[in-house]
Amino acid sequence: MNEQVPPALAGIHAWAERIEFSPFGLAIAESRYAFAIIEGMHLIGLAVAVGLLFTVDLRLLGATLRDVPVERVLHQLRPWVIGGFIVIFVTGALLFWSAAGRLVLSPAFPLKLLLMLLAGANALWFEFVVVRSEALRGNPQRLPRAVRVAGLASISLWSLVIVFGRLIPYLPSWYPSSGT
Repeated sequence: MNEQVPPALAGIHAWAERIEFSPFGLAIAESRYAFAIIEGMHLIGLAVAVGLLFTVDLRLLGATLRDVPVERVLHQLRPWVIGGFIVIFVTGALLFWSAAGRLVLSPAFPLKLLLMLLAGANALWFEFVVVRSEALRGNPQRLPRAVRVAGLASISLWSLVIVFGRLIPYLPSWYPSSGT
């Protein structure tokens, strides 16, 4: 495939191609089973982490588990969510390694990374500001606005991360194909 590389991406693309065509990147991409196994683990990690995170977020919004204290939900699910995200990031790095040159050409990829950073910033704000404040104590039926905002932001951002991740193969380049 003869892709046009935007001048602003030339240096990043050259670096990404060195990664993709390294012996390790080629081993993953050309293996009969490695890519499929890594991608499968990535999807399982995604299901665990984001699925359970959405359970927490829906609790923060007051949409489910209304009688269960937020601290209890967090305490029970946090290790599983963190474990799922560790799997996602390790397998995501391996998947990137096997297709880096192509990924950096997709306009969906930097948007996915930006959304991941925003979702991470929201999680850090929630964990280190909201949770440590008095926001989670008191009436478990009606949580403060900051708690609800964190839950809504989390659901929205992680949903968009998944959407843009799925758009990567459908938006393969910054330039439209010539149709030839």
